[in-house]
Amino acid sequence: MNDSKVVKPAAKRKPPNAGKGRVKGVPNKTTADIKAMILGALSDVGGQSYLADQAQENPVAFMGLIAKVLPKEVNAEVRGSIELVLAERLKAARARLK
Repeated sequence: MNDSKVVKPAAKRKPPNAGKGRVKGVPNKTTADIKAMILGALSDVGGQSYLADQAQENPVAFMGLIAKVLPKEVNAEVRGSIELVLAERLKAARARLK
């Protein structure tokens, strides 16, 4: 039998802050720079009026943009009553058609 011990290499010494990463909530600098460039380009081409034109000319792409900008979840509490105006208007419209 072989009674030799397996010797593991010594672990490398890590820096004191190794593995901690960025503090939660700190934005990525590259992402912030790209966002600033996009907003600058939007301003150069007309800002809100340009977006309104794009909504008319390219509604699918515009709705995709809206989907990316809106929050994924909305936490809301609704208080009060909901009026059934639409149902009443549909009844009135049907009555006029008869």
